[in-house]
Amino acid sequence: MPLLRIYGRVLRLLGPEKWLATALAVANVSLAGVFLLEPWLFGRVVDALAAKVSGAAWGYIAWWTGVGFFGVAANALVALYSDRLAHRRQLEAIADFFEHALALPLAFHDKQHTGRLLRTLHTGSSNLFYLWLAFFRSHLSTLIAVLVMIPLALRINWKLALVMILLMGTFVLFNTVVVRITGSAQRRVEQLNQLISERAGDVFGNVLVVQSFSRIVSEVAALRQLVGKVLAAQYPVLRGWAWVAVANRAASTLTVIGIFALGVQLHGKGEISVGEIVSFVGFAMMMIGRMEQLAGFISELFFQGPALSNFFDVLDARAATQDLPNAPPLREVRGEVAFENVTFGYETGTPVIRNLSFRIPPGSTVAIVGPTGAGKTTALSLLYRAYDPTSGRITIDGTDIRTVSLSSLRDHIAVVFQNPGLLYRTIAENLRIGKPDATDAELEAAAVAAEAHHFVRLKPGGYGAMVSEDGKSLSGGERQRLSIARAMLKDAPILILDEATSALDNLTEARVQRALSNLVTGRTTFVIAHRLSTVRSADIILVLKDGRLIEQGRYEELVRLGGVFAELESQGRFVADAKEPAPAAPKVELALAAH
Repeated sequence: MPLLRIYGRVLRLLGPEKWLATALAVANVSLAGVFLLEPWLFGRVVDALAAKVSGAAWGYIAWWTGVGFFGVAANALVALYSDRLAHRRQLEAIADFFEHALALPLAFHDKQHTGRLLRTLHTGSSNLFYLWLAFFRSHLSTLIAVLVMIPLALRINWKLALVMILLMGTFVLFNTVVVRITGSAQRRVEQLNQLISERAGDVFGNVLVVQSFSRIVSEVAALRQLVGKVLAAQYPVLRGWAWVAVANRAASTLTVIGIFALGVQLHGKGEISVGEIVSFVGFAMMMIGRMEQLAGFISELFFQGPALSNFFDVLDARAATQDLPNAPPLREVRGEVAFENVTFGYETGTPVIRNLSFRIPPGSTVAIVGPTGAGKTTALSLLYRAYDPTSGRITIDGTDIRTVSLSSLRDHIAVVFQNPGLLYRTIAENLRIGKPDATDAELEAAAVAAEAHHFVRLKPGGYGAMVSEDGKSLSGGERQRLSIARAMLKDAPILILDEATSALDNLTEARVQRALSNLVTGRTTFVIAHRLSTVRSADIILVLKDGRLIEQGRYEELVRLGGVFAELESQGRFVADAKEPAPAAPKVELALAAH
């Protein structure tokens, strides 16, 4: 994205506070006027003193004093409120980015590393803050001063004004050249910095693996190698901008000397007064300072541009699943679910689900089985609109789920995933994700039903105990039972169990199965099944293969059919029930009587 477009978009984000932004802009115009008046008044005072007209000199000094105090007031307004505005807009930008990124489809997050996304958020929002602050504190007044100064200088003396215009031309030329030469290199630097964030995030998220395989030295070496690549890419960019700074300073020095030399020559011919020479030198010095600020701004924007471009790319990403305008909420769900000729593919032309059709009565338990890659998880993800079908439709109680609001749809569906997905919060906060306004009594009742209350009560702090990142402070069974309690607390009429027990040992799984039996009661339940008991007790079994519905019916019917399901069973694809080990028999101690 070109730098000017990036800068324009940064400024457009100030729109929600346009009145304060406008007031600050007016204050900047006033400051620019003060900057321009001061050299001119200085020149008038010098001419009045040279002509020995002290009254006129005092008059100009009085004007100068008034202009100075006005400038102080305008500067106080800018200094006081620009900081506040920039801070507010930065925090709002963070919240907007966070909200938008969370709503993006799983396909987006599958391609984004968490470390990269966090770097984009933090770096982008920080750059927004500094650009907004600099816009009100220097950029705007600098731009106005430069634009007004040239016609004013031409009015006073066009010959000296040409020297100043030549200085502006050299600044523009030097900065344009270095931006073009080093642009791609700076984008490469940002890419490498993102790789550092990705790698560090990977390692921090898998410290146990890194330590247990003695990979600390090699991981640090790999990160240092990336750091070396960043420096190798950054140094040429820094060198280019350093030479520009030197060239700008040289041009500034030559400009001041040139104005003095030409001014002396013109004064000798009677074409300009000493006061006008002084005014021009003041203009030149101010322009040099302002042009150096402008060059610094261009340099700053150049270095921040790639990160801001990444920030806006995320904001521009569109969610594949969006609400229709004024979509009504889904209300009073009974739980009848129907797939009607549903086809879906993650990539165009490569369907994962093909013409899938079935109808499930309310309150039924549905077991979905099939070989690996059959599309079981994908089919259920369409029900809660993680994705939308390429063709066909899905209905709940006869209503197309795409015609109702996404939030209301998901309010009526609870999902227990294979990975419970616990957050770095207290146990109570994790459970209340299912029902934010749940009382403590409701929380405890859900935990009891999920067979989680006992181990939660033993934790230091109980329901106030912190859960470590990704639930690492809990065992697999504890994480899964909290996930079930969370779903119970939500009390949704439709339930999805996505291989919720496949990674557990027999003892833990037996407890989780008891909790699940409490959870499915009275709900339309879809289970990606691998347990024989689940398959046998299901009201309907859906057999998928290569994204198609091959068979459906009850257990006995499908066994008699002798098709794909019967083949899966004969291959031992379904696991026998998990049982808790029987309690150990009491030890009997025999005492032999001594005779």
